[in-house]
Amino acid sequence: MKNRYVKFHYENITILISILKILNFISMKSKILNEGIKHLSKDKKLSSLINEFEKPVFYKSTNYYDDLCKSIIYQQLSGKVAKIIYHRFLNLFPNKVPNFKKTLDLKFEELKKIGLSKQKITYIDNLAKYFYNKKNIDFVKYSDESLRKELIKIKGIGPWTIDMFLMFTMHRTDILPVGDLGIKKAFQILYKLKELPSKELMIEMSAKWKPYRTIACCYLWYLVDDGDVW
Repeated sequence: MKNRYVKFHYENITILISILKILNFISMKSKILNEGIKHLSKDKKLSSLINEFEKPVFYKSTNYYDDLCKSIIYQQLSGKVAKIIYHRFLNLFPNKVPNFKKTLDLKFEELKKIGLSKQKITYIDNLAKYFYNKKNIDFVKYSDESLRKELIKIKGIGPWTIDMFLMFTMHRTDILPVGDLGIKKAFQILYKLKELPSKELMIEMSAKWKPYRTIACCYLWYLVDDGDVW
């Protein structure tokens, strides 16, 4: 009886520790987010957006394949249109959880029917083959730069897609997607520029937001796409 109690007690402690680790993760993310917002509020123009719009939410995700597929689907589309196609994509999988093995079994017409272009179908197929060969690859240990070098090897994965992955999956706090049209338009609106800013100008103007440019961009998207980029 005593051994059964010890086992039960040990299992419960293990579960409790796991819960505390999860809560600590959430707390740390919340702390970083709040620190970032406090820092960004020093910029008067950005502060007006922070006061007007809701705080961005960063969800924990470990399904790298799903998130990269999502990035591909969202390429060069408005957030609203991309979201519709992405949800159709989810419906092709059991429990709406994309996996590379199932993707490789899907027919071209099935993917075309949900609104994907021929090019994006090819990109998603390339991605599925990459994960099939890499199996249980873990990107947590990768720096921003090393992750960029790894993912750029996959045809169809470019700088913008990698930026989205770094921001919304890996939760890297200082990413500035200079190739994103929405961000360019937001810069133009916020700073009343006559034309879309260059990459160099965006980097220069956002220097004061470091190391929280990811959070800043979430507020910028509110200006042009109701924050519905992801």
